[in-house]
Amino acid sequence: MRRKFKIYKPFINAGLQEATTYRVNWVFLTLGNVLACFVSYFIWKAVFLSSGSDTMNGFTMPQMVVYIFLMFLTSLLISSGGTYDIGEEIRDGSIAMRMIKPISYNATFLFQELGNKIMTVCILVLPIIIGVEICRTIFTGAIQFNIIGFILYILSCIFAYLINFFFNICFGFIAFVIKYLWGANMMKNCLIGFLSGSVIPFSFLPDILEKIFLLLPFASLNYTPVMIYMGIYSGFEILFYMGLQVFWVVIFWGLSKMLWHIATKHLCVQGG
Repeated sequence: MRRKFKIYKPFINAGLQEATTYRVNWVFLTLGNVLACFVSYFIWKAVFLSSGSDTMNGFTMPQMVVYIFLMFLTSLLISSGGTYDIGEEIRDGSIAMRMIKPISYNATFLFQELGNKIMTVCILVLPIIIGVEICRTIFTGAIQFNIIGFILYILSCIFAYLINFFFNICFGFIAFVIKYLWGANMMKNCLIGFLSGSVIPFSFLPDILEKIFLLLPFASLNYTPVMIYMGIYSGFEILFYMGLQVFWVVIFWGLSKMLWHIATKHLCVQGG
């Protein structure tokens, strides 16, 4: 294990260096996400005011506020740029340099992304969690923080990230065939935003759609961790949905291995 870590440690360092070198870009991307988060807040506030009800589909407005900001945090933690990176490396030809290394192609992306996320975790996680807990305390009049729930949330986010990472790797392998993925990647991100519960909680959907969406891998990305943190899932539900996350991790990991062997037969770089 230690030998493996030494092999991939340079990729962690490269990811961290990339995040710090392009920190202005990181700041603007984060600010853009924060702006989208507040836009979502004001939209839901208007929806609740126009409904004339304190509760909609099991959510109060205070719960919706917590949901929105937890979705924002979770999206940052589980984000993966594998699709974009693979597409760019095929387009400019740099994928050849990565492929000649006697190490796992997928693992190089994984550890590079982990290094990239260090800055996000160090700078954003604690302030957002504190802000969310202050809001929950003000809304309810009592401290709501649950250390067990928080630990389960972090564990669920790890599973969610692995699902997202391997799914994006699988999707990125399409670039070996169609060569340019920008449009397809934008469409994929929009669909996942809806299917993961980032746009609207599943309880607002018809029952049959809610049941179907909850079993799809995309619900495991954002919805499951947030429901665990908010205490909406408990007991058997936590075990079931986290078990479902593990299932999808294994499925996409295996699929990425299979697609890698297929995709390399179609490799034709455009640059380099």
